[in-house]
Amino acid sequence: MTTLADIGEARIIERFKSMTAPATDVITGIGDDCAVVRPSPDSDIDLVLTSDAVIEGVHFATGTDPVEVGHKAMGRALSDLAAMAAEPLWGLLDLAAPPDMPADAAEGLFAAANGLATRHGLSIVGGDSSSTTSLSVHVFCVGRVPAGAAFLRSNAKPGDSLCVTGQLGGSIKGKHLAIEPRVAEGLWLRTHSFASCAIDISDGLVRDLYRICSSSQTGATLQLRDLPISADARNSRDNRPPLDHALHDGEDYELLFSVPADIVPTLLTEWQSAFDIPLTVIGRVTENTGVIDGVNEDGSTVELNDLGYDQFKADNG
Repeated sequence: MTTLADIGEARIIERFKSMTAPATDVITGIGDDCAVVRPSPDSDIDLVLTSDAVIEGVHFATGTDPVEVGHKAMGRALSDLAAMAAEPLWGLLDLAAPPDMPADAAEGLFAAANGLATRHGLSIVGGDSSSTTSLSVHVFCVGRVPAGAAFLRSNAKPGDSLCVTGQLGGSIKGKHLAIEPRVAEGLWLRTHSFASCAIDISDGLVRDLYRICSSSQTGATLQLRDLPISADARNSRDNRPPLDHALHDGEDYELLFSVPADIVPTLLTEWQSAFDIPLTVIGRVTENTGVIDGVNEDGSTVELNDLGYDQFKADNG
């Protein structure tokens, strides 16, 4: 019997995708950060749809403050909208909780999710609740973009520069709960016409870059000395090098995007005026389809492995 652990997340998604029928109102279906649909043929907007879940024992440890759980649940979905450069609109929140969960804890969870949603312009308009043996929260969100303007993984072009927001690695130290979805940054990149391809780093820099390369039929080269490695990754005591954390740790929720190389100087100058978080050029898109190379400080090159987090693999090294 073939199991999900045998084939992994990427292949099961491809199998699901092959079972769906194409539709004229679906701009992008299964296989990107969000689905993009057009309400009518003459619509000047596209709707952007996403759903996400946080599950006790998988995405947060038993005993985690419900306030942090609520924040993370909404943050993950908003991060998907950010990766598509979508303006958040509405959301649904489903709560599955043990019957003995204190009512004030459930209220705190919802308040945290609602507070983050409100800060980014999204209204929670409904959802569901059910009784179960362990806590989980499922969020569905809708956003919008001008027709044809959503950032797609398939839009990377050879010669583009690769940029990343914030810092990478070591999210298990607390960043994975305190997500700051880069919604404003994604909207800014779209309205200023700097980018058209992006992904949020949820399963590790290299794994998510592979997703861009696979969708756009490209490769990539990373300048390893330029990666913005977080202090938590540098101070890790697990015998893994900080660079390994930056390349492969999941749940950074930073934006990775491509931009035409000739406008990078303008991008960096205007970014510094608009945002406090750093923006770093870390490499470029290549024609070497499916291959991601890392360039060391001494100029030597190493082919990077597609590691990172897989929902169904027992070994997520």
